[in-house]
Amino acid sequence: MTSELHEAPIEATRIVEPQPKLSWREQRQRRRRRRVWFEEILGWILVPAILVGCYWLLNVGLAAMGTSPEALMEGFRTITDNL
Repeated sequence: MTSELHEAPIEATRIVEPQPKLSWREQRQRRRRRRVWFEEILGWILVPAILVGCYWLLNVGLAAMGTSPEALMEGFRTITDNL
C-alpha cells in the first residue's frame, strides 16, 4: 500500500477593503428601506392573527349570549324575506 500526500492549494488571502462612509441621506434611505421591509413582514404576520382573533372573539361572545353566527344569519334572512 502506498499513501499519497495531497495538499490543498494555497488560498489567496482575501483583502477586505473598508467601505466608504455613507452620507446621512444614504444612511436615512437604508434605514427607511429596512423599516419598510420590517413593517411589511410584520403586517403579513399580524393582520391574519388579528383577523383570526376577532373571529374567535366573536364566536366566544355569541356563545356566551347563547347564539351563533349561523343563527344570526338565519334571523337576518328571515327579516329580509318578510320585508
